[in-house]
Amino acid sequence: MTMTDLQLIPIFDAHQHFWDTRLNTYPWLCGETIANFRYGDYRAIRQPYQPADYRRDTKRFRHAGSVYIEAEWDPRDPLGEMDYIARLREQDGLPSVAVGQAWLDRPDLDATLAGLMRHDFVRGIRHKPRGNAAPGMSEPGGMADAKWRAGYARLAHYGLHFELQTPWWHLHEAAALANDFPHTRIVLNHTGLPADRSAAMLAAWREAMAALAQCPNVHVKISGLGQRGVPWTAQANGWVVRATIELFGPQRCMFASNFPVDSLCATFDEIYDGFFDIVQDMSEADRRRLFHDNAVAFYAPR
Repeated sequence: MTMTDLQLIPIFDAHQHFWDTRLNTYPWLCGETIANFRYGDYRAIRQPYQPADYRRDTKRFRHAGSVYIEAEWDPRDPLGEMDYIARLREQDGLPSVAVGQAWLDRPDLDATLAGLMRHDFVRGIRHKPRGNAAPGMSEPGGMADAKWRAGYARLAHYGLHFELQTPWWHLHEAAALANDFPHTRIVLNHTGLPADRSAAMLAAWREAMAALAQCPNVHVKISGLGQRGVPWTAQANGWVVRATIELFGPQRCMFASNFPVDSLCATFDEIYDGFFDIVQDMSEADRRRLFHDNAVAFYAPR
C-alpha cells in the first residue's frame, strides 16, 4: 500500500463487533467453547473488545466509521444487545450503525423487530439459517423452511435488510430468497465462506457466487477470509477477492475486517494492507467504493 492510499482513501468498516464478557452474556464467548470453530482455538478473543481496542487496531488508517454486526448475544434478550450498543455510541461514538439479532422463526419476531426499530442506528438484522456441514449433503437449509421464510417476509414492512451468513453450498437457496422477495436487500457475509481452497472447491464456490450475483438486490462483504493455520496474505486471498469483485461488480462489494474475530488470523494492518495490494490496479473511484462509499451508501440513515 502506498502512503497516497493511506492519505486519500477512507475506510468504512462494513463488519465488526464489540463485546464485554464481564457485563453481558454471549454463549459462545462465556460458556463452553465451540469445538469446530472455523479458525480453531479462539480463546484469545474470549475477552472484552471495546471501541478503544478497535481504535488502537485501526489507528494507522483513515477510519471513517463502522457497522456493528450482532455478536450472538444471549438469544433470550435480543433487544438488550442494541441497548448496550446505544450506550457505546453515546460514550465512544462507535459504531456508526448496527445490525441486530432477530430470530425469524420465532412467534415474537414482530415485537423484536419493532423493538429494534426504536434505535435509529439499526439498519438490518442477522439470523444465521440452519445449514449443512459440508457440500454435497442433500438436506435443505434453513432458508427453505416455510416458517423462516414467513418471518423473512416481515423485514420489508420494517424497512430492514438481511445479513446472510451461510456457506456457499447454500447460496442457491439465497438466490431463491432474493428472487422471491426482491424488495428486501441481502448482504452476503464473509464472501460465502470459501474455507476449502482446493481447485475443485474454489470452482464450485465461484459457480455458486455467480448464480447469486445475478440477483440485483444482493450485495457482498469481502471479509472473513482467514484460514486456519495459514497467514493472511494478498497472495493467499487475492483470487477470491478479485473473483468476487468480477462477479458482483465494484458497486456491490464492500471490504470489512470482521474484527476482532479475524484477529485470530491477522492484524487489522495485515488484512487491510492485503486488500489495498489486491486492488491496487483498480481506479481510485472503484477503490473508494470498495473501502468506503458502498458501505456508507448501503447503511445510510433511514
